[in-house]
Amino acid sequence: MSGARRKARRRAVEVLYESEVRGISVEDVIRRRRAQTEPPINEFTESLARSVDERRERIDGLLSTYAIGWTLERMPVVDRNILRMGAYELLWNDDIPDGVAIAEAVGVAKELSTDESPNFVSGLLSRLMENKSTLSL
Repeated sequence: MSGARRKARRRAVEVLYESEVRGISVEDVIRRRRAQTEPPINEFTESLARSVDERRERIDGLLSTYAIGWTLERMPVVDRNILRMGAYELLWNDDIPDGVAIAEAVGVAKELSTDESPNFVSGLLSRLMENKSTLSL
């Protein structure tokens, strides 16, 4: 998986994070970021952030169901958004193998979050993957 894709995923998480923290729409964040030249926002980042946002309610329901001992509200905002991205890619993006979707989310967690986050992200997304065939997509 290319470094450019990882960077685009990280930027998508940053868009989702900013949207949540500032209480503004993903579209507003994308528009604002387009107006800035640095760092550039690419099509993959925009598409991923929009796709996650469109399915956010369903994704949050699944994360709440499969996060053992954690509520969505208790998760750090950055982890919640990394999980949303990973869950979207795992469950709805058929172009990305399951293992890659999880590995990429774990990689973003290593870059953006705490030392415990990669294992948490990996565990929760792995539970989703194990149940993928039974989840109504």
